[in-house]
Amino acid sequence: MSVSEMFAALQGALGQDQDIREEIRKEVQALEQTAREILTLLQGVHQGPGFQHIPKKCQKAREHFGTVRTQMESLKTKFPSDQYYRFHEHWRFVLQRLVFLAAFVVYLESETLVTREAVAEILGIEADRERGFHLDIEDYLSGVLTLASELARLAVNSVTAGDYSRPLRISAFINELDSGFRLLNLKNDSLRKRYDGLKYDVKKIEEVVYDLSIRGLNKEATVGAGGEK
Repeated sequence: MSVSEMFAALQGALGQDQDIREEIRKEVQALEQTAREILTLLQGVHQGPGFQHIPKKCQKAREHFGTVRTQMESLKTKFPSDQYYRFHEHWRFVLQRLVFLAAFVVYLESETLVTREAVAEILGIEADRERGFHLDIEDYLSGVLTLASELARLAVNSVTAGDYSRPLRISAFINELDSGFRLLNLKNDSLRKRYDGLKYDVKKIEEVVYDLSIRGLNKEATVGAGGEK
């Protein structure tokens, strides 16, 4: 084979790779649009009247995740199944965003932390990397850390809306989450930096709870919660 023939073959391979990446980008753009729609929907819970409509917003978000599953199925067909990590950077950010959104919906519904397996099911992908397109552990953890930041904001807005018991429950949840992350030996630089931000979320929520305490509203919240039960 001559040098020109060798480089012609290389150009062919490069062109094929670029075509794959372009197809992936189109699918990822569709996923990003759906993610924005879900985020816009869920942001309504931060407004005063939004607390009354949480079940409806979560139900609507679940419907949007049906679209996500369809888009994921299309994305899976755009590259060889054994080359997940070769193209992972293309969908890493939107996947982390979708993990956060799924985790936020589950928290709003049950005030629990969604498992990686449950998120994978919501998104229509695998939890086990051996089975192809899957939810990477670090992508799952990044999404959970974004949830922590969102809940810190929700704690503040809950007080504004007159819901004094929610920040107490969020505080307990975030402290448990923080304890869980402390068990991990994080070596990924970007994930480690994001985890470092969790302490600020914990502090922010603690300040909200402290403010409720000195104003005597934490007792009112506790009594109210007991009365509801």
